[in-house]
Amino acid sequence: MEKKHDYEQSLKQHYQRPNLSVIISDALKAAGKQINSHEDTAALDEFHMRGRDATRELARLAGLVPDDAVLDLGCGLGGPARRLAAEFGCRVTGIDVMPEYIEAADMLTQMVGLAQQVTFRTANMLDMPFDTDSFDLVWSQHTFMNIEDKARLFAEIRRVLRPGGRLAFYEVLSGSETPVYYPVQWASDPSINFLLAEEELIEQITGAGFEQTHWQEMSSECARWFQNVVDRMGKRPKDAPPPVALNLVIGRTTAEKARNTARNLAENRIRVVYGVWRRS
Repeated sequence: MEKKHDYEQSLKQHYQRPNLSVIISDALKAAGKQINSHEDTAALDEFHMRGRDATRELARLAGLVPDDAVLDLGCGLGGPARRLAAEFGCRVTGIDVMPEYIEAADMLTQMVGLAQQVTFRTANMLDMPFDTDSFDLVWSQHTFMNIEDKARLFAEIRRVLRPGGRLAFYEVLSGSETPVYYPVQWASDPSINFLLAEEELIEQITGAGFEQTHWQEMSSECARWFQNVVDRMGKRPKDAPPPVALNLVIGRTTAEKARNTARNLAENRIRVVYGVWRRS
């Protein structure tokens, strides 16, 4: 019980951002930025490497079609969920353990007029509040790394998927070198970092009753993208106002985490893959 408590506390301390909705609203107002479309928030709500490009690529690989019922695990501020609804015609439910993320996701979804297609709720992906066989596709971008009990995770994903349903993910794996440099976007220290090697992850998913339909290495593309992020940060004038971007969510450690992630990718301490699997 003590270990579970420590883990939950570490997770919340890493991700917590009190008053996030207010922070975002104030930043938008200060920048004079109008929110009329899901595209207008892409700089701050696509909380994963390569942003909107990665979301679109994974959606195509997953074969999304209009009216697919999608469950977005670790949805954050809901950017991918809104994109899947607006661009692919899906009905999306997003869950996240951080209430302030869900509050901000609801706010942004109302702003862009997608509340009829996209809903959010605070929930744990290891104990999902959904009936068996509820979704056509379960979606995850950079969330598996915080889950230690992968067997329970994939069993729960399989439970909520309909027969023949798909699991589509864009995830970080452990590389050939150790250790990981901290902090990174998903962990301040090793206590909430549960990366698996490729062989281990495949074994876990297969053992849960899934068949692989697509697997694609994306590490090189992510390394180039992150290095560009770091380079742009280094060129910002010191007196420039903060951008309306992921720094609003990540906070004061944004630049340090970006540098560490770029270095982890360059030194093969982490890898990134697309995966699409079907419930067998």
